[in-house]
Amino acid sequence: QVQLVESGGGLVQAGGSLRLSCAASGLAFSTYAMGWFRQAPGKEREFVAAISWSGTYTYYADSVKGRFTISRDNAKNTVSLQMNSLKPEDTAVYYCAARRDGRDPTRSDYHYWGRGTQVTVSS
Repeated sequence: QVQLVESGGGLVQAGGSLRLSCAASGLAFSTYAMGWFRQAPGKEREFVAAISWSGTYTYYADSVKGRFTISRDNAKNTVSLQMNSLKPEDTAVYYCAARRDGRDPTRSDYHYWGRGTQVTVSS
């Protein structure tokens, strides 16, 4: 059974930092591309960042480029999202996702999803 479990969310002031982590189990983690998505209240789920199975390639939404960094540790089956210079508009539930089909990693049609972790940025 595949499980993706996010952690690290919380409440932070604008300008602060948080580091999200996603622990994966039940899949050959090193063969999956991993992504982070977020969904704010009343809005569609949107792409945040993604990383290729090897970690060679990374992708970012324009809104987070230069502030967020995605990384992975295939030995520990984890993917992380370092979020700096947080803004109130970054407030959302953040989801970890996994795919292995070689398709565009910015698309939301991932195979597996975690349950999400809440990030709240106060102004």
